[in-house]
Amino acid sequence: MTANLITDVPGVRVGSAHDARLASGATVVLFDEPVIASIALNGGSPALRDAELLQPEMMVERVDAFVLSGGSAFGLDAAGGAMAFLASIGRGFRTRGSRGALVPIVPSAALFDLSNGGDKGWGRRPPYWDFGFDAAAEALAGPKDFELGTTGAGFGASTYDLKSGLGSASAVTSRGFKVGALVVSNSVGRATRGLTQHFWAAPYERAGEFGGRGFGPDEVDDALTLRMKGDEPTNTDLSVVVTDAFLTKAQVKRVAIMAQDGFALALRPAHAPGDNDAVFAATTGRGPAPDLRDLTEIGMIAAECVARAVARGVYEATPLSVEDAQPSWRQLYG
Repeated sequence: MTANLITDVPGVRVGSAHDARLASGATVVLFDEPVIASIALNGGSPALRDAELLQPEMMVERVDAFVLSGGSAFGLDAAGGAMAFLASIGRGFRTRGSRGALVPIVPSAALFDLSNGGDKGWGRRPPYWDFGFDAAAEALAGPKDFELGTTGAGFGASTYDLKSGLGSASAVTSRGFKVGALVVSNSVGRATRGLTQHFWAAPYERAGEFGGRGFGPDEVDDALTLRMKGDEPTNTDLSVVVTDAFLTKAQVKRVAIMAQDGFALALRPAHAPGDNDAVFAATTGRGPAPDLRDLTEIGMIAAECVARAVARGVYEATPLSVEDAQPSWRQLYG
């Protein structure tokens, strides 16, 4: 029995924290033990922290957690809070032997939600460090299931014309490798085919997870017209994908590259100049080593999980309690 969440991959935990008045938050993907990880970056306007160490040629192989947050560059502080919590429970790279400090490895990415109507007057100290600390604590203590939609890093997220949020999905390959994805979509474009209830990700939907409305008619007015939320680089699609296959760092990089295609399956446009399309990928290594066919299927399924998670984040979202808030999918079509 699965929950259709990234936590269906054993050894993965998720926690979130947010402030409704601020209309922003953070989400932590925490691993039971350090995992081999990498990244693929296709967007043209990234907001990242400690991402370069994930490249295959870099010495650091394993990470303790990933952090996704709102707040644009301010939100990168959330990683510091998550690191502080992890160090407090004894997680991290030990420096100078047994008496040295612990340094958890926590790459992070942030989305731009500063103009969504929330109160961003936080004064001298933005709250994202606290969001990261609290989200990491929740990930450790909370149940394996977690809330989707308007929560955590997805609290203030939106697409061109609909409220978006935190989404997740999972699947199993033909030979039994587990794959899961977590997504926050703050897209410049649309997740639906024009002004309809039909998601671009509909061909990949499983068990009616985002409404079961199908792909809709062959011809849809406005479906192929470029629609953009704005002309500034203030849009973001972030994802974490995880598998249990025993992979090298270079193989994890390949999974991250393939998983990026999930954004293109679910959003129009994707990988735009003003996007921060980033995919963190990791392996818990609890399963066997895959052959080339297995690795290809893992990457393909990872992309489909990303696409499904984008649609689920929109489907599960609820509107913000602010003036002129974007409508939710369920308000219009539910």
